[in-house]
Amino acid sequence: MSSSREDIVRTVFGLGPHVRYVAFGHGQDISTAQREDVQAPSGSGSDFYEELLVNPTLLTLARQRGDLDCGGLRHLVIAYGNFTQVVLPLPDGTGHLSVCLERDADTDAVAAQLDEILRSMSGT
Repeated sequence: MSSSREDIVRTVFGLGPHVRYVAFGHGQDISTAQREDVQAPSGSGSDFYEELLVNPTLLTLARQRGDLDCGGLRHLVIAYGNFTQVVLPLPDGTGHLSVCLERDADTDAVAAQLDEILRSMSGT
């Protein structure tokens, strides 16, 4: 993982104990980090395929729809049974940031924080 990604991961985990997992996806390059004390974690194999296949596909579909006449795409929120996932395209368009949250987290507030983190650390 590059140092800028490591900085982002540290900053995202610093948002609070509601952050369970942080991942970056860029093509075949997937990097993940999980908080140590996560209750009922999903399997690392399924997490890998989520970042490799599911999240990029969902982002592509939603971005294409958003670009038609909705003003683009800011983020996706996926509410699974045990946790919630917030997925954002990276500002430079080269991949995505995926953050898994406890179910009671305020996803809109976290998505706004993630957007700010990405923009401030990428210089955009």
